[in-house]
Amino acid sequence: MASGGRIDGTEVAASAAPWWRVIWLTGVDYFSDLGFQPGITLIAAGALALPATAFLVALTLFGAVPLYCQVARRSYAGQGSIAMLEHLLPGWASKIFVLVLLGFAGTDFLITMTLSAADAARHAVANAYFHPLLGDHRVSVTLVILALLAAVFLIGFREAIRVAVLVAVPYLALNVVVLTAAAWDVLHHPALTHQWRLALAAHGDWGRIAVASALVFPQLALGLGGFETGVSVMPLIAGSQEDADPKREGPPWGRIRNTRKMLITAGVIMGALLLASAWVCPLLIPPAAYQQGGPASGRAISYLAVQLLGPYFASLYDLFSILILWFAGASAMAGLLALVPRYLPRFGMAPQWVAYRRPLVLVLLALDLLITIIFHASVEAQGSAYATGVLVLMLSAGVAVALALHKEAAEAVKHGWALLARARSGYFWAVTLVFAYTLVENVRERPDGVIIASCLIFLLLALSAASRYRRATEMRVSELVFLDDESRAIWAEITGKKVNVVPAHGTSAAYRSALAEKVRAHFQLQGPLAFLHVKLLDNRSEFLAPVRVRLRREGPNYLIEAFGAVAVANSIAYISELLDPISLVLGLTHRNLMRQSFQYLLWGQGEVGLTVYSILVRYWEWAKRDPRPLILLMSE
Repeated sequence: MASGGRIDGTEVAASAAPWWRVIWLTGVDYFSDLGFQPGITLIAAGALALPATAFLVALTLFGAVPLYCQVARRSYAGQGSIAMLEHLLPGWASKIFVLVLLGFAGTDFLITMTLSAADAARHAVANAYFHPLLGDHRVSVTLVILALLAAVFLIGFREAIRVAVLVAVPYLALNVVVLTAAAWDVLHHPALTHQWRLALAAHGDWGRIAVASALVFPQLALGLGGFETGVSVMPLIAGSQEDADPKREGPPWGRIRNTRKMLITAGVIMGALLLASAWVCPLLIPPAAYQQGGPASGRAISYLAVQLLGPYFASLYDLFSILILWFAGASAMAGLLALVPRYLPRFGMAPQWVAYRRPLVLVLLALDLLITIIFHASVEAQGSAYATGVLVLMLSAGVAVALALHKEAAEAVKHGWALLARARSGYFWAVTLVFAYTLVENVRERPDGVIIASCLIFLLLALSAASRYRRATEMRVSELVFLDDESRAIWAEITGKKVNVVPAHGTSAAYRSALAEKVRAHFQLQGPLAFLHVKLLDNRSEFLAPVRVRLRREGPNYLIEAFGAVAVANSIAYISELLDPISLVLGLTHRNLMRQSFQYLLWGQGEVGLTVYSILVRYWEWAKRDPRPLILLMSE
């Protein structure tokens, strides 16, 4: 997230900051979970809150942190695990898989905004000093918070790191004060610990307690959120002097090392605070208070602040809770504003306006308001969707890292350290299985998250297919690259009403000779023929690609070979427009049009003649092109 509020892999080093400052930018998303995580833990685990949280912290420190350290090593421009999987999978499988992951990522980020705003509203409404002004209108307050969030991004989101430091540091300090006061109170009342041990004993011996905690901890998965954001802010982390050397090639190891320090530090800080809250909250908060609708529901630490430190301190705590929860929504908004334009327009699966901030902010605001109204601004109801999005992204990161390490293990055989590489790959496959178990249990217990994500995925796929269909007649060529100087010179000679372009399917000289005779027999053409043969990329799922061309003289005529195209018809139209020929001779086939339409949309082939004509007509109307080349249609 640069000064303009975007997370972009192309950020320059001038916007970089030390990792111990950037940690607060990712921390507003990660650390803000303290606002609602302890309350959700109490409802899900009760007396088992501490051992269940211990499982969660162990998974964080020995699973999520090492996993995203590996992601940081392989995705140091901030693209994250989704980009890793895109490179590991080929063709349409990659595109569909990325779109599904984007649906879950969208669920994660959207619910981060709505859940954070809902919890901020709950803190505000429950506060003794704010309540007379706000009443019980939690949904209305949530909607206002979301509208203010969108308004900030419509104006322009700047100085993100500085604001994050001013919000996150006091918030963590206040949490430390409250949890320290709570620990002091627990130590001075041994009866509380005795009662807690009796409640634990009801679950059986320590073995049974461990099993019960392992079964409960997937419901606490909200505490795992924030690591994808931690990787996405990598471009803002300053590296070493070697990284800044423009002549240096390879990964920026200084930035990667500093990102690892940030991820480890964030995991340790959050783990310590979660363990402390899981220790004191079950002892000091009665069950009636933390049940849904109770004074501690969703705001357990704030409740302790009132009980132990008084209403003035609690109001200060609530104020910073509201600020960090609001800022967590801002972090999620910035993440979506970077994630969506990075993939969808490049896939041809979104209109061009998606690349602009303001229209996209309005679309995201509309979705946020709809989700808030559907769930009545309930943190508990949205928690499952948030956890599902987080866990799917972590599972995808686990699969991406394990696959990458597996490939590296195959290469390591040549260098003699295959055993270590296989061990690392096996470890991350085990971590992936733990995330898979956590996801399955979370979905089984609370299927709402998968339902919401499925709706978003279906909407995304439907809109993507419609956009790809609508944009199919764009030129779809990013640039023309000449393979040699001779090609460049010949191109200059024949540009501008000098030749007649004839698309050729075959590659042999005999085929072109027969085609020339056929064309001359049907049409009285002035000037030489330029046969244009287009060779497609292996991966035809790409929407846009550069085309490399080679030109040769062939007697009185010319041969133009185009390589690396994603669609035949689009490339012919693009080259024809640049060449500005006397005429363009297009062949028509007698094959089934419906079948050829699908071949064109999926593989870039199909009926070439009519498609080239449609593309050119659309372009000419847009560009007000005049004069236009003569279009000649010929049956093949």
